[in-house]
Amino acid sequence: MNKVILMGRLTRDPEVRYSQGDSSMAVARYTLAVDRRFRRNNDDQTADFIGCVAFGRSAEFAEKYFRQGLKVIVTGRIQTGSYTNRDGQKVYTTDVVVEDQEFAESKAVSDANAGRYQSAPAPAPAPVSDAGDGFMNIPDGIDEELPFN
Repeated sequence: MNKVILMGRLTRDPEVRYSQGDSSMAVARYTLAVDRRFRRNNDDQTADFIGCVAFGRSAEFAEKYFRQGLKVIVTGRIQTGSYTNRDGQKVYTTDVVVEDQEFAESKAVSDANAGRYQSAPAPAPAPVSDAGDGFMNIPDGIDEELPFN
């Protein structure tokens, strides 16, 4: 089975081209910066940059709505290939062929994060009580209203 699920931010606006011929089709290419869960051996890079390619209506959607810094979720499959460049050297490629793509955050959050390639750390939760143990105190007399009594 060849299945990929990615969540990351676009490193730049998608590059969209249209095929030639009677039934032209949109082809969108973009790169996602996908955060790594852990650092290895003092590695400074905390994200992998993964190339994605979308075809047809998915490419048109990406062209219309995707912008640099936008956080998206992509599902698809890995496809490898090769070609010979102008210098006569063989170049190997690995891309994710997009089967489905969707927004991973609201437009307001996306606009606030525009231009950033990595997710901002989640804010620390506000303390909910003075108990000091991390649990909220339940007020007296509310026991009858709780659904698990």
